Amino acid sequence: MLQSALNMTRENAEHLEAIQDIRQMMKKSTRFLSLSGLSGVFAGIYALIGAYVSGIILSNFAASYQEDIVRGNEFGTIEMVYGLYINFILIALAVLLFSIITAYFFSNRKAKREGNKLFDHTAIRVLINLAIPLIAGGVFCMALLYHGSIVYIAPAMLLFYGLALINASKYTYDDIRYFGICEVVLGLINAFNLGNGLLYWAFGFGVLHIIYGAAMWYKYERKR
Repeated sequence: MLQSALNMTRENAEHLEAIQDIRQMMKKSTRFLSLSGLSGVFAGIYALIGAYVSGIILSNFAASYQEDIVRGNEFGTIEMVYGLYINFILIALAVLLFSIITAYFFSNRKAKREGNKLFDHTAIRVLINLAIPLIAGGVFCMALLYHGSIVYIAPAMLLFYGLALINASKYTYDDIRYFGICEVVLGLINAFNLGNGLLYWAFGFGVLHIIYGAAMWYKYERKR
């Protein structure tokens, strides 16, 4: 009887292990799990650098703008405003480009380490669900810029980015949903405090990215 009980216990353990393996395989087949937390950390660092440079440019613009107003140089002031817009766009694109390159590098390294393909059907689903709100948000921000409503751009970027993360989270880690909710809440708060858009932008795309990336690395990658 003792031997029979031991055999049953061993069989139950094997069944449980098989079920866990099946669940893990199903999870890998339906969710993109190659996203590296380190890419989030670096994206946050890039955003903080971009915010710092933008702050310097904005400070210099404010000083020059005041001088032009005093001198009555309206034409020069308009040129400075357009130059300011172009600088902000270039900084945002640079932050985005470096973030994408870094995300590809770390995520590809993680996928190879775990024996997975980086671009599979789940990765495509994540990209599509992420891209739709991001593209819509990008066009909306361009419309705001076109109409001169620059103070609304920072909260709009935070809101659409948060919605994009929430939309894509069903095909990757659940933690990303909570990250997206934080971005949405921060964008809504910024919408009622428009004068500090750069600070909210730096906190949302910089600090929150670093916190999220470090937490993801600690939770999913540190022990591997």
